[in-house]
Amino acid sequence: MSRETDDLAEAVDLDEDLEDLALEDDYALNPEFVSDVADALERGDAERLRELLAALHPADVADLMGFLSAGDREELIPHLDPETLAEILSELDTEIREEVLEHVPSATLAKAIGEMESDDAADVVDDLEADKRAEVMAAIPEVERAAIETTLAYEDETAGRLMQREVVAAPQFWTVGQAIDHFRKESEDLPELFFDVYVVDPAYKPVGAVPVSQLLRVPRATPLAQIMEPVNEITADLDQEEVAYIFDKYHLISAPVVDAAGRLVGQITVDDIVSVVQEEGEEDILALAGVSDAGRDADVVGIVRSRIPWLMINTVTAALAASVIGAFQAEIEKLVILAVLYPIVASLGGNAGTQTLAVAVRALASREISTFNARRTVIRELVVGLINGLALALVTGIVLFALQQDVRLSAVFGLAMVINVTFAALAGAVVPLVLERIGRDPAVSSSIFVTFVTDFTGFFAFLGLAALILL
Repeated sequence: MSRETDDLAEAVDLDEDLEDLALEDDYALNPEFVSDVADALERGDAERLRELLAALHPADVADLMGFLSAGDREELIPHLDPETLAEILSELDTEIREEVLEHVPSATLAKAIGEMESDDAADVVDDLEADKRAEVMAAIPEVERAAIETTLAYEDETAGRLMQREVVAAPQFWTVGQAIDHFRKESEDLPELFFDVYVVDPAYKPVGAVPVSQLLRVPRATPLAQIMEPVNEITADLDQEEVAYIFDKYHLISAPVVDAAGRLVGQITVDDIVSVVQEEGEEDILALAGVSDAGRDADVVGIVRSRIPWLMINTVTAALAASVIGAFQAEIEKLVILAVLYPIVASLGGNAGTQTLAVAVRALASREISTFNARRTVIRELVVGLINGLALALVTGIVLFALQQDVRLSAVFGLAMVINVTFAALAGAVVPLVLERIGRDPAVSSSIFVTFVTDFTGFFAFLGLAALILL
């Protein structure tokens, strides 16, 4: 075996070893690998750094950037060529991408943007500061610049911003053979990834679509109009959450985007929708807790500013609920055990309300609840709450009797539990529906009101019944 062959085999083994080291079994970055990258950056070892980065997929490089410090990221950027940078920028978290863009030279950034699809390119340009945006846009070729400007003209989080302008279209009078020959001849102008050929009329309005898999199965002489399927057109101003719902409902892989006149202006593919679903889901989960996303590099001031308003509102509602306790202060002084038990009633009610609230918010987001079945849903949750309340009342009542040997106290506690858990389930179902009806996001503020209802009802029910029955 020659020396060159030995060197090649050794290089291949090294690449395989690095790939094994880079990712754990769950595809998460290995902490040891991240440490190796940080060490190479600290030593200024460019060769070792190139070896480590070559073992990673662009999405993993983007993940790596999130684990590194801001200083390390700045040191890493010069080692990324425009093609690699183009693949990484579309994968980065927004906050980290904005920081990275500050350190990339305008000329390098313009080349990277030229390698990106129009939707990803528009997202990157939108994150630039005004001065740098002007420099970068001036360095981008006119055709690509016009496509980016057109995309940026659409509102954020709409189909127009989500779509890629690169699309494969063919006139309805073409045959399969004509279409294939044309696409091969103009292959450089085709999107990097596409699933459907959109059939258009003379006004460039989509009248159908031919899946690529179908295009390859039929004879060349077959007219496209004969094998095309109906399409689900998406208007450019449609909210991205609505787009994701359409993709999910009709199991779409791609869909054409049309302007106000119905002309084909782009396409949305399922890989874009996966990102939207993840983003919207994260937003709903965070909003349900009254917080915003605290990324790996989020600053303390920003986090505090996003969370403090809801804590202030919660302070007001908690004070209102606590006022019930003040109204029964004399009763509590006469029977101290009440002070130990009323928080339990409120806490269990709060948990029951949170369960129902989570189910209701998810059902609203997935369009499983409408005016048609809202009443049935509320009644169902009310019955579930009543049954859960009875079960909790039985168990906790027996335990309390075993500890206190007081039938009346156990009965009061159990009855209050039934009342609060039932009201909690009712609030968890009704509050999101009411907020949705008045045009507010149920995920953002529902928890505040449900917590208020469960605390107020729990305190009032238990202390009120105790005042009537025990004292």
